[in-house]
Amino acid sequence: MTVVFDDEDKKYMRQAIDLAWHGRFSTSPNPRVGCVVVRGGQVVGQGFHVRAGAPHAEVYALRQAGEAARGATAYVSLEPCAHYGRTPPCAQALIDAGVARVVAAMEDPNPLVAGKGLAMLRAAGIDAVSGCLEQEARALNRGFLSRIERGRPFVRLKIAASLDGKTALADGRSQWITGAAARADVQVLRAESCAVLTGIGTVLADNPRLNVRDFPVLRQPLRVVSDSRLRLPAHSRLLQDGVPTLIAAVGGDARRFADYPHVAVVFVPEKSGRTDLAALLAELAGRGIGELMVEAGATLNSAFLQADLADEIVLYQSPKLLGAAARGAFALPQNPAALTGDAAWHTVSVSPLGADIKWVLRRNSC
Repeated sequence: MTVVFDDEDKKYMRQAIDLAWHGRFSTSPNPRVGCVVVRGGQVVGQGFHVRAGAPHAEVYALRQAGEAARGATAYVSLEPCAHYGRTPPCAQALIDAGVARVVAAMEDPNPLVAGKGLAMLRAAGIDAVSGCLEQEARALNRGFLSRIERGRPFVRLKIAASLDGKTALADGRSQWITGAAARADVQVLRAESCAVLTGIGTVLADNPRLNVRDFPVLRQPLRVVSDSRLRLPAHSRLLQDGVPTLIAAVGGDARRFADYPHVAVVFVPEKSGRTDLAALLAELAGRGIGELMVEAGATLNSAFLQADLADEIVLYQSPKLLGAAARGAFALPQNPAALTGDAAWHTVSVSPLGADIKWVLRRNSC
């Protein structure tokens, strides 16, 4: 049965989705969810999920609504859960509160839910429907959905390049190609990500921290190093600050990292002499990673593209010129077919950041 949603439904669902975005730095591995409770054309309660283990959005909204929830409509950006996890099922909370109608933006593909929440509500006599602003809701939780539906994270490549497409001088120096505004924006992208991945080459050249430093966050993203032979040196900043770090290797002795409680080593299959990226992404998905940002050099960037495992590219481009001898953003073979064929990527947005531009591109299949 096709459900028609009116302008009022869309208005309140948009509010629920906007609320959910407030949890974008902290909810993983849980999805971002917002809830708005409406009675008599007035919002009587609202809330969003903050972090795993904390109450879900519906609970916050119902607490705020109190007795006004009875006979009300609850707008939720994702189907209410129907199972006991760290918290009781939200479908039961809505039933107990006496709401008359529940509008979900989309069904939850998590096998623990997958329509069971809506079914529980309907069995209790509540008018429960889904599909209101579903595409906006999917964009809100693209990482969570990728993990559940594809068995791998949504992968974003972050690249800072000069006007002539270079990411470092010939000797490896790259600080700073872009300006302060672009670097601050990268901090936001890191905070939104469940994990940040780099290669051992970038670690050896730059000794990065790959953490969120410009503003306080409830959780730091997991740092992942693709280090096939466990060459990470003892002086690396990644070993010194206590932020959770995962080293992905195909061989080597992991015992030398035993003194670093925040560091774990996982061995993944090898493919063509390198880390099997598909296997690594499956491993990360199994650890609850939904959104992965790759901050690496040309070799790893190109490997993700060649394996068709990148979903989005965020290119921060500076008006500086580094010259022909500088290092490029990719190390791909020549592709004459690109001149006559359709582009595999489309532009989502282009925006100025100080003297630089931020160019967001997404694979056409996404």
